[in-house]
Amino acid sequence: MSQQVQGVVSRAEGEPVEVSTVIVPDPGPGEAVVRIQTCGVCHTDMHYRDGGINDEYPFLLGHEAAGVVESVGDGVSNVRPGDFVVLNWRAVCGECRACRRGRLQYCFDTHNAEQRMTLEDGTELEPALGIGAFAEKTLVASGQCTKVDPSASPAAAGLLGCGIMAGIGAAVNTGGVGRGDSVAVIGCGGVGNAAVAGARLAGAARIIGVDLDPRKLEWARGFGATHTVDARSNDPVEAIRELTGGFGADVVIEAVGAPKTYEQAFYARDLAGTVVLVGVPTPDMRIELPLLDVFGRGGSLKSSWYGDCLPSRDFPMLTDLYTQGRLDLDGFVTEEIGIGDVEEAFARMERGDVLRSVVRL
Repeated sequence: MSQQVQGVVSRAEGEPVEVSTVIVPDPGPGEAVVRIQTCGVCHTDMHYRDGGINDEYPFLLGHEAAGVVESVGDGVSNVRPGDFVVLNWRAVCGECRACRRGRLQYCFDTHNAEQRMTLEDGTELEPALGIGAFAEKTLVASGQCTKVDPSASPAAAGLLGCGIMAGIGAAVNTGGVGRGDSVAVIGCGGVGNAAVAGARLAGAARIIGVDLDPRKLEWARGFGATHTVDARSNDPVEAIRELTGGFGADVVIEAVGAPKTYEQAFYARDLAGTVVLVGVPTPDMRIELPLLDVFGRGGSLKSSWYGDCLPSRDFPMLTDLYTQGRLDLDGFVTEEIGIGDVEEAFARMERGDVLRSVVRL
């Protein structure tokens, strides 16, 4: 039988989100129903609300979540009722050209639930990133459930489902930060500070946080930045070079997603260094770089999508580091809020007042 739950729905572009009754069907083959405990408020949810993803309203928002599996459909063997899971939006198919080559983290055909959750009148909902976790319960493909240590705080562990994984993965997986490297992170919001934490985990010797907001620079120092640059009063490129012997950083991670900061990242890296773009740009943005500089500086220009993560590998490992006290996921949780407070949380996020607001259900 289907269930009625409360969820946060975006009905039309430009309108505030609202709490509505959502109908969650019983799980079909390969699906699972998860009782959500916590869900982080991510910029991507705001992009859905504002029409920046697509126009398939109404949306059931929320995707950065942890909870407990309530029921599973036929053929599900990776999880069972009672498992504590972090939800992910990369449920690998195992069959596409990337998976066949052993590159599951690049899967081109990730799975979502076949059935749709609906409003009371039968209107189908589009779940954010195939998850829809600003709700008391949600229906997902079983592969979107990753079991982790149940002793972990749901508010902290759930953040691995998107932003924190994106930042840590940008440093560790995409950027390949190694012991003794110098790293600069431009943009010290949630994703950028996760990149700072990832660089610290990887053993970087010098970690430089760059931002316009002194609060965010203070957060960066807390997550492991050895130096910070206030871009309001300093040229980031010159400052990063000065802090790295005049050469530039081995890895520069751009966590803003804007042409100006990407250009700064390009010129702030050392010769043969690596630039990682993890900030999400808008469709209208363009960059212009001298091709001779692209050729002459060598190295790598990379984009990091979901931190090039493999949830089944990375979520349990990072949760273990958290429970061992080696990764401060709690530090990313600025506040816990109720299901009716998401619209206000969007406003605080836009102002830069929080790293993460977390809805507790």
